[in-house]
Amino acid sequence: MSIFESTKQRFFGQILLSMKLPSLIPAIAADLARGDCAVVQLVSTSEAMLDRALADLSPEERAWLDIELSPREFLVDYLTAAFPVRQMRTYTDDSGTVRSEPMIDEAGQPVLCREAMAMRDQLLEQLCALPVVGSALDHIIGHFGTEAVAEVTGRSRRIVVDADGRQRIERRSARTNLAETDIFMRGEKRILIFSDAGGTGRSYHASLDAPNQSRRIHYLLEPGWRADAAIQGLGRTHRTHQACPPLFRPVSTDCRGERRFISTIARRLDSLGALTRGQRQTGGQGLFDPRDNLESDFARESLDQWFRLLFQAKLQSVHFDQFQALTGLNLAGEGGGLTETLPTIQRWLNRILALRIDLQNAIFDEYLGLIEARVEKAREAGTLDLGVETIAADRISILDRTVIRRDPVSGAETEILRIETEERYRPLTLERAHWLLADPEARGLINPRSGKAAICRPTFSLTDEEGRTVRRCELVRPTRTERHRQDLFAETHWTDVDRASFDEAWQAECDAMAAQTRTQIIYLVTGLLLPVWGKLPDDHVQVWRLTSDDGQSLLGRLIPAPLVERIASAFGIAAHVEIDLGARVEHVRTSGEIMPIGALRLKRALVAGDQRLELLDWKPEALPHLKAAGCFTEIIQHRTRLFVPPSRALEILARITD
Repeated sequence: MSIFESTKQRFFGQILLSMKLPSLIPAIAADLARGDCAVVQLVSTSEAMLDRALADLSPEERAWLDIELSPREFLVDYLTAAFPVRQMRTYTDDSGTVRSEPMIDEAGQPVLCREAMAMRDQLLEQLCALPVVGSALDHIIGHFGTEAVAEVTGRSRRIVVDADGRQRIERRSARTNLAETDIFMRGEKRILIFSDAGGTGRSYHASLDAPNQSRRIHYLLEPGWRADAAIQGLGRTHRTHQACPPLFRPVSTDCRGERRFISTIARRLDSLGALTRGQRQTGGQGLFDPRDNLESDFARESLDQWFRLLFQAKLQSVHFDQFQALTGLNLAGEGGGLTETLPTIQRWLNRILALRIDLQNAIFDEYLGLIEARVEKAREAGTLDLGVETIAADRISILDRTVIRRDPVSGAETEILRIETEERYRPLTLERAHWLLADPEARGLINPRSGKAAICRPTFSLTDEEGRTVRRCELVRPTRTERHRQDLFAETHWTDVDRASFDEAWQAECDAMAAQTRTQIIYLVTGLLLPVWGKLPDDHVQVWRLTSDDGQSLLGRLIPAPLVERIASAFGIAAHVEIDLGARVEHVRTSGEIMPIGALRLKRALVAGDQRLELLDWKPEALPHLKAAGCFTEIIQHRTRLFVPPSRALEILARITD
């Protein structure tokens, strides 16, 4: 790679970093106010700009430094040398192919195009008029000061600004990184910035042996193309023997193409999880959202669907011919159809990065909407693999053990544990609610019927099978979060209120929930799982980890209560489980399996695109009584079908069974 090419990438990388700073610096300040520590990860810090700036200074100018550390002059040199200004001529070769070649005059000198030279000069003029694009490292140090920021980057020199506003060069020895790390681990500095050069062989986690045991908020500011280096940096703050795990925050801009870098890291984490857990399909260890991996099965299926929608002219962002012309991808096959060998997702992503930002964002919004739709369906069906997660509760008690299999060779047992968990509600504080409401697109709501408060803000949109964008909103409640379609949410009873009414309702619900606890019974299949894996249900395949009150560490799969008897009977074991009505209804809603409810049966039915709860085996003479209990009917294909409103399902079904 030439010096001009590397400089161009560094310049636009600095632009992306400068776009992140307006939100990054207030976030770091908020972390410090909460008592946390901030760790910022960069890819590299080059001293080439400083060296070149110092080389051009006279002795008098060195006495009063006024250096602009920006790759702008490198980019100017790149444009001056690489901008195409040669005049070209076209000709036809012996085979009849039209080709082009640079023109030269009679003296053998190259002929320059005046129009291209004017375009180059205009671009240089606009470039030199842009404000200075400095480095994120210097911005953070300049804002918080060297007394608050520990820098572990390997720089031998840096520019610092004194209290009187004068610049001076501060030299740093090879031991500076060790000293800065020690100062951070002692808690004397609560902000740490490290790069690849400063992240090797060092630990910045909340070690139990270090005085500074505050939670680390790890900002991944520059994902970069090397996923292994980024993952190694993430491991600097997350290690064993720590007081608390860190909170990772990958920082990105509104430029959707930057998701390409996050995707590379998410894919590598998936691969790392597969190696450590000994299986091929695995989640990204919970660090990234499944939609962040743009090279997963969901992403590849969504890309195929995106190509089909593009060919069918159902997308709003770009047309078929326009996309081919802009990206250089040939998607048309013989006979006027879509080619069978579609571009790979890596090739498609690289071509998307070359488009203008507005078009790039529009295409990515549609594509990410397709991924979101598939992820949501997999999550609802229980087939989304999120890796191993921990059940955290205030009390975890093992009530009963049932051995369903004992290995004839090793003697290892497979058990079904009946476990009772008790957990206190931890509502979202009013202070955190105010932080969410600071978003201009967020608004406070109150439901007049229940008197409850919520925050409504936009969230990921979906793209349906016809290429239509389905806008959604996120409803943040003190104890949970829900997502609704915007067109359907407008028909609900939630209304906008003033800040005082919102604060009163929100705080009242927080006070009421803070003293309450939630108790539930769960069933965990643990022990030797591999021989019995095929007899366990195909949905909800996630593996969970928990530690009981008596210190037992368990790893296994959660199974719904209605399936316990069936799984035990498959191994010739009799197990009786008391299943309440709520567990039966929830199992029907999540799995789609038909469950008995008294003398009737309850099933999940898809009607007009909506999931409903339908009652089966009812007698015609009982129809008036069932409707009086709250059920409603609908004639579909000349047959009367009986449904239960989901919002009142427990109340109505309890009335029917009684």
